[in-house]
Amino acid sequence: MGAGLVAVAERPEDPVHDSKSLRQRAYEELRQQIVDLRLAPGSRLVERDLAAELDVSRIPLREALQLLQQDGLVVLVPRQGAVVSPFGVNDVRDLFDVRESLEVLAARLAAERADAAGLARLSDQLDAARAATVRKDRPAIALANARFHQMIVDLAANPLLESMLRPLEARTQWLFHLTKDRDPGRQCQEHEEILAAIAARDSKRAAESAFHHVHSGREASLAMAGEWSGGAIDPIEATKSRRRTRAT
Repeated sequence: MGAGLVAVAERPEDPVHDSKSLRQRAYEELRQQIVDLRLAPGSRLVERDLAAELDVSRIPLREALQLLQQDGLVVLVPRQGAVVSPFGVNDVRDLFDVRESLEVLAARLAAERADAAGLARLSDQLDAARAATVRKDRPAIALANARFHQMIVDLAANPLLESMLRPLEARTQWLFHLTKDRDPGRQCQEHEEILAAIAARDSKRAAESAFHHVHSGREASLAMAGEWSGGAIDPIEATKSRRRTRAT
């Protein structure tokens, strides 16, 4: 090899790495489609169609569906395939039972442990939620509010608490989209109260504000789930109707 020439080895193909990347891409895309209701509750997920849409083979697709099952977003039925999880009254009640305990704890710990930089980030995130609310951009509102809650968990600085709450994030975002009647402006006000308490280092008030916030969401969510269970609302048709309304 001549002087001054540097041999550059080509990166060998890594089938394992490529498979993980395809699985992650399929997982993230399907997760988002479920969360923002492009795939409605109860929808059947046909592997052949999904593989073609996502441009992946069946193996990474099935692995992605297994991850979504762990998130509680998909139900895998032996010999029948996968469906988007229906969300009934009991599912909503179970989710809020857990959130009322863990998110209250997160707010209390955040008030005790948050630093100035973390509080600034939390305030910026609330600003993003306000801006999305003014625009009436429901997907952006859901994402901004979810990140606000995630940041409170980060400020709590408790890895075990974080590991318990992270699996609930997708279902919580999903539920926000499904509960069309909940006022996002009211949510911003409730988030302002939580932020003010955390910034004031008032752990008791932070916990009380967090409980009030989660509990108010519980009532709206249970009411909607009850309408589905009673047959008054078809969640798939309701989803289509909301899309048509946003498009006009």
